[in-house]
Amino acid sequence: MLESIDTKDYMTERPVTFKKDASLFDVIQIIVDNRLSGATVLDDERRVIGVISEMDLLKAMIHVSYFHEGGGTIGDYMTSACETLDPNVNLVDAAQQLMDSKHRRMPLVDDAGKFVGQISARSILRAFLESMRRRAATNKKKT
Repeated sequence: MLESIDTKDYMTERPVTFKKDASLFDVIQIIVDNRLSGATVLDDERRVIGVISEMDLLKAMIHVSYFHEGGGTIGDYMTSACETLDPNVNLVDAAQQLMDSKHRRMPLVDDAGKFVGQISARSILRAFLESMRRRAATNKKKT
C-alpha cells in the first residue's frame, strides 16, 4: 500500500535546524517553545553533522547544574553519529529504519550529502492515514 510513496513526498522541508555554535540556552528555548523532541545540526554547507535531542539537552542541563558552569554551545552536547536517509526511500523502509534506530526522526540528504529535510514517525503515520482514507473513499465509490 505505501511501498510506492517516497519519503520526499511527506518530509518536512524546512524543519528547525541549528549550527553547532548555537547557544545551549537559546536552543533549549527554541526546543521548548516549538514543542520539539530535537533537531538536526548542520554545517555551513548544509551537511548534517549531528542531532540535538531533548535527552542531549537534559544531559547538558545536569552538567551545567552539577558543575555550576556556563552553558556553552550545542556542539558540546550534540550526538555526532547521525544516521540519514535518501529522500527517495519508500516510507515503509523509512519506518523500518526509524524503528531499528529507535529515533523519532531522521534527516534526509541528497546525493551531494546536503540536508533537504527530515522524515518523522508522525509524518509516516500521517501518510498511512491519508492512504487508508483514499482507499476507503475508493472502495465506497465502487459500492
